[in-house]
Amino acid sequence: MSSSPRTVEDPDDPIAYFIEDLTYHGKSDRTRESYERVLRRFESFLDGGTTPATATHRDCMAFVHSLRGDAADSTVATYAAYLHRFYGYMTEVGVFDGNPMTLVMEEMDETVDKDPARRDVPIPRMRSFVAGITHPLHRAIVCTLLKTGMRVGELCNLDLRDLSVTDPELEAAYALGTRAALDDRPNSLYVTPNAAVGEELNGEVRTASNKRKRETVIPVDAELRAALKRWLAIRPDTTSPAEPLFVNTADGWGNRLDPQAVRHIVEGYAREEGWYRTGGGAGENVTPHYFRHFFTTHLRDRIGDRGIVKYLRGDVADDVIDTYTHNWGDQVRETYEANVYRLFV
Repeated sequence: MSSSPRTVEDPDDPIAYFIEDLTYHGKSDRTRESYERVLRRFESFLDGGTTPATATHRDCMAFVHSLRGDAADSTVATYAAYLHRFYGYMTEVGVFDGNPMTLVMEEMDETVDKDPARRDVPIPRMRSFVAGITHPLHRAIVCTLLKTGMRVGELCNLDLRDLSVTDPELEAAYALGTRAALDDRPNSLYVTPNAAVGEELNGEVRTASNKRKRETVIPVDAELRAALKRWLAIRPDTTSPAEPLFVNTADGWGNRLDPQAVRHIVEGYAREEGWYRTGGGAGENVTPHYFRHFFTTHLRDRIGDRGIVKYLRGDVADDVIDTYTHNWGDQVRETYEANVYRLFV
């Protein structure tokens, strides 16, 4: 793909433009190929001289409808999400005037599960799995993923300043929770949207990106506080000025954990449990992303409020996220703490 200079206005091939920008944002070959396959299929679907640049919401709706019957609901939702992301990005950078997928996404059936069919792990079995993890770092990682539903890159980008806990011992040992967004929000984690591969944040160049469009504050319950406290008691010193929350205790001692290291850790425990097989797909293998699926499924079933779960996951529209941000104590913390599943017996 060409890396020659280009102007933002009227690129000859908007899809190629978008795929090239995904490269600059550090997306993997597999991710770029998936996006291009879906977007080219959409481009081929359009007729009558219509192009992705001139397509309306009705064109997008017709494309999504054409997928039904030939593809699983989860695949339809994934294709729609890819198209939505494409138009959203191209609108933000000024190539397109608007995002015709916005209305389509709002009208899509909310019952569509955007995750493919996955292994069904009941909560008691997950408790047994967590009980078998004795390494403080590994348990803290798995508990954080299970209790917050955050992505693996978001976990790796957490700094000490993003964690607020009410614990005199930890508060005396570390400068925790110094983010302004954590003022008057004790026992919580802040997830920033401002982290990108290759860009500096808090004095450190990051190796993972956060996919959230808006900041999110996630409650930290007593179980997660206990797991994090146990980890912080042995956390190695680090040379990073950002003071990452999770650092290596093996190779790269004291350096920030990266997503590959977290996936390797989770894979090891999942293999021991019989939950991971080389060559197995998303429906079979338990990975860090599986924990996001587990969080979504079980918390949604318990709460019954899709808005709060979407807020915690970081994938809601501005108006919804503003609602929960302004009513964080009543609508988020109280609901979360009353319904979040227990991982320790």
